[in-house]
Amino acid sequence: MKKYIFIPNWHFILPLLFIMAGNCLFAFEKSKQAYFQLKVYHYENDEQEKVIDQYLQSAYLPALHQLGFKEIGVFKPLENAVGQDRLVYVFISAADFSLLVNLDQRLAKDQKYLEAGKAYIEAGYSNPPFKRLETIWMKAFEGMPKSALPKLSAEKNKRIYELRSYEAATEQLSANKIAMFNNGEIDIFKKLNFNAVFYGQVIAGSTMPNLMYLTAFENMEDRNIHWKDFGPLYKPMQDLPQYQNNVSKSIKVLLYPTAYSDI
Repeated sequence: MKKYIFIPNWHFILPLLFIMAGNCLFAFEKSKQAYFQLKVYHYENDEQEKVIDQYLQSAYLPALHQLGFKEIGVFKPLENAVGQDRLVYVFISAADFSLLVNLDQRLAKDQKYLEAGKAYIEAGYSNPPFKRLETIWMKAFEGMPKSALPKLSAEKNKRIYELRSYEAATEQLSANKIAMFNNGEIDIFKKLNFNAVFYGQVIAGSTMPNLMYLTAFENMEDRNIHWKDFGPLYKPMQDLPQYQNNVSKSIKVLLYPTAYSDI
């Protein structure tokens, strides 16, 4: 009996494999749901805050705008006193995940950005512009697949933004809480006009598994009224047996937008 040896035609197979891999990556990047990045600057003193603000306003945001990013949010906590872990949050949204992954490399080629942000970028080791820097990546919920500008009439310095993070004991329970949002909780927020900027499943961060979302209000009184109205509408859903124990820790931070924030 003759034995046949199969010799693969790699000139045909390799291009096919690359096409298949590319299609998988394309499907990931071209998701119907947007991807979000939340950078969090941790700093200690007013001088560092000044350098961060100058960098964001004069270098980072203009460079991002030039690259096609829109509606960039820059926020600070209402309670950001000396002696605490002082913070600056920078939010951006992208249709393709690769735009976030490759962002730093693209900025590094922008000479105008490098010059405008020189004091921050080239700061010495003995005088850094921040204490620590963290980056959180998220994927938008199906119930709100893209970020949105809040429809507020108050002056920017009067507005209140509320950032919440819901941690879960397991990945399955976190997915359950996200399903709760997609299957009714977002609808309650919309009905009450919470002006949500985004809802995101954290896909890279330090407190996973968790989700995060950002809502906006005219002022503190408006914020308090909204949450008071939320309770009675949310209670029936909250009591459903399939949605029990899906949040192990809830963190909320009240924020205000900087003067140069797009949101």
